[in-house]
Amino acid sequence: MRWLLVSAMVLATVASDLLQSWAAKRQGAVTTLGRLGALLRQWPILIAVLCMAVSFFSFLELLKIADLSFAVPVSAATIVLETLLARLLLREPVGPRRWTGTALVAAGVLLLARS
Repeated sequence: MRWLLVSAMVLATVASDLLQSWAAKRQGAVTTLGRLGALLRQWPILIAVLCMAVSFFSFLELLKIADLSFAVPVSAATIVLETLLARLLLREPVGPRRWTGTALVAAGVLLLARS
């Protein structure tokens, strides 16, 4: 159950962040309240908010059965997935330094998962 909740939290967070990034890049700079309202009415933002809710409630449930010292660090798996998907789906440049940092985070999550 613990890993199911971790998976739900991580996947929902990643989906939310990707959707927010994609929508914000499509919308452009928000310089007026009208543009902010237009951004908030886009379907990717609405789905992102739902994903954030799933992530939040998954995290709360995880805290019922796991220590905070496990739950918070394991959530760093989002960094690994988001970096990979930002490169593949959003076509963002990811340099060697970011890949190295991502690999270090992945190693930390793996160490945590084995404890």
